[in-house]
Amino acid sequence: MSIWWSLHLRREAASVPLARRLLIGTMESAGVDPDISYDISVALSEACANAVEHGGDTVRGEPTEAYRVTAYLDGEKCRIEVTDSGPGFPSGRSRASHRPSRGDAEHGRGLWLIQELADHVHIGNSSVRGGAVISFDKMLKWREGTPLAAF
Repeated sequence: MSIWWSLHLRREAASVPLARRLLIGTMESAGVDPDISYDISVALSEACANAVEHGGDTVRGEPTEAYRVTAYLDGEKCRIEVTDSGPGFPSGRSRASHRPSRGDAEHGRGLWLIQELADHVHIGNSSVRGGAVISFDKMLKWREGTPLAAF
C-alpha cells in the first residue's frame, strides 16, 4: 500500500497543526502504530514551524511565501519532506552542528528533535528553487489486524 500527498501552505502558524492533523489522520486510517505516528507528527510540526519562521521574506509583518509538505507512506516507511523558499541553511553547515539549545531555551531545538525522532534525516538546501529542505524517514509499525498494513 502506498499513500502520498503534497500540501502548499501559507507561512502562518495555523498551517502547522493543519499539516500535523492531516498526517495523523492519514496514518490512523492506514493503521500505523500510534507511537510511531506521534513521533513522525512531532518531527513534522518542528519542520513546519521552521519553514513558517525562517522560510521566506516578510513584508510589513505579513508572510509572503508558502512552503510545501509532502508525505509518502510506502510499504514499511514514511518519508516527509518540508521545503520552503527562504534563504536556506548557511553553506557548510553540517548535520553534526544541529545540536539542541539550552534546556530552557524557547527556540533552537527543532532540528535536533527531528534527528532524534526520525530514522534518517537530510537537512540541506534546494538546488532547484532555493530555500531549505528538511526530509526524514521513519520505519513504520502497524496496528494488529490493519487491512492497509504493508505486506
